[in-house]
Amino acid sequence: MLTDLNSEFFAWVRGGLLMMFLFHIVIGFQNRRKIYFYYSGFIGFMLLYLFRHALQEFELQEGYFVIVFFTQLIAFSMLVQFIREYLETRSVDLLLDVVLSVSFKALVFLGFIFVLIDYFLGFDYQLKAYTMVVPLMNVMMFFILFRIRKFEGKHIRFFTISTLIYVIASDFSFLQVLIGVEPYLKLGIHPALLVYVSLFWYALILALIIGFSIKDVEQKSKNAELKLALKSKEMEELKMIALQSQMNPHFLFNSLNSINNFVLKSEVEKASDYITKFSKLIRVILNSSSSPTVSLSEELKTLALYVKLEQMRISGGFTYLVSLDESINYDQVFVPPLFLQPFIENSIWHGITKKEGYKEIHLHIKKDLGNIKCEIIDNGIGIDKNKIPTHISQRRKFYGAEATENRIKVLHKNKNVQIKTVDISQGDITGTHVTITFPFE
Repeated sequence: MLTDLNSEFFAWVRGGLLMMFLFHIVIGFQNRRKIYFYYSGFIGFMLLYLFRHALQEFELQEGYFVIVFFTQLIAFSMLVQFIREYLETRSVDLLLDVVLSVSFKALVFLGFIFVLIDYFLGFDYQLKAYTMVVPLMNVMMFFILFRIRKFEGKHIRFFTISTLIYVIASDFSFLQVLIGVEPYLKLGIHPALLVYVSLFWYALILALIIGFSIKDVEQKSKNAELKLALKSKEMEELKMIALQSQMNPHFLFNSLNSINNFVLKSEVEKASDYITKFSKLIRVILNSSSSPTVSLSEELKTLALYVKLEQMRISGGFTYLVSLDESINYDQVFVPPLFLQPFIENSIWHGITKKEGYKEIHLHIKKDLGNIKCEIIDNGIGIDKNKIPTHISQRRKFYGAEATENRIKVLHKNKNVQIKTVDISQGDITGTHVTITFPFE
């Protein structure tokens, strides 16, 4: 029975493989996941190769010799793509991804070359050429298996061992080309038995791995959605409090809108990261709202968090530079909470966002004749009234600045507090320079 390829055993194996092929191709069309199509491609082309055994009594088998090696090479290329998709090598291992990509293209190319070899030279030349290709395929596969040994995941080792067994079994079956079929027949088996058994077993293993990996992906997605829902609820609670705090309602609205855009684009991780940073910023503001002042070091930390949120919102981001005078003890300098934020916000939304190309904001803090001087310099469009509408110019100049100036004056009892906004545009260079000066006490 194990020497007759037309026996029920081999027929049942072919039938089982056909059922697995049909099942996964249908599932693939339903959920559009590439991994199902690569799996089905691997099983499907191997079935085309095995079905020639069922045609031994028919004249069609002669024509089958044309695609004997073509089907194996294309099947192997589908397995390469399956590995690439399953391991997500594009984001995990760039070198391995390049090797897999090149291997896939090379195998497909060789498949068609073998058809041409048969057409012009005959089957014997195909066989000789394939004998030279098999060792190269083994080297490639062993390199892939060696490379993925470092991958994390509870199914990786299972997949690696299963693939190794399948490759070795296929090689033992291919030995018939070198040693003939007699050693196999003496054992009471057909050389193709190893291919049938190992392929059927390997197909089952890959099907299980697909199921487990899809389940893991769905579980991660559910966890991310749950985390996002919890943080969204937390943000809604913080929103009600923040509306009564020193937070700019306009910024709050835009932040919520940004989160909504991330969710609509299915960028769950970005939305979650944004909510985490935003919630932290709200908490910092609320914690400082009970006190009229905070240390300048705390103010800079809060400002950095705010800038990170704005960098996430703006397409392409922008560069934020901070230069600090090391002679200043920032823990001993006290300022009103968020006194720099309105000026940074103005630089962002009425300056650099309206400019194409490289965007930069530079915050420089230093001592100046017994005062603290805070300079905010951007390379935005500037505030010249000839460049932007009057109402925008005025809004940029005064939005938040007047309130901040009053808070600093109250803190320092109107002593030597100055806020200046200057358009530094000249020629092709544009920008705005804001200077905030207050006593160093």
